[in-house]
Amino acid sequence: MPEQQNIEYKQSWHEDYLKWVCGFANAQGGVIFIGKDDDGNVVGVEDYKKLMDEIPNKVRNAMGITVEVNLQEENGKHTL
Repeated sequence: MPEQQNIEYKQSWHEDYLKWVCGFANAQGGVIFIGKDDDGNVVGVEDYKKLMDEIPNKVRNAMGITVEVNLQEENGKHTL
């Protein structure tokens, strides 16, 4: 599935991606896949356990909203 208006692929998490969360929250929603390249291929996330706690807390602290972070595994690699 290619990137679309409400789907974004990121190979790793960076703080400036909070702007994507804000944009999705102010629009019709969306999904950010962390651990996938721009073509949707799985590259994996090394620190997925830490990010599963960190991302919702950062979003809540920055914007006061709650987001869902789900762990997925494909070909032995983890994505969020």
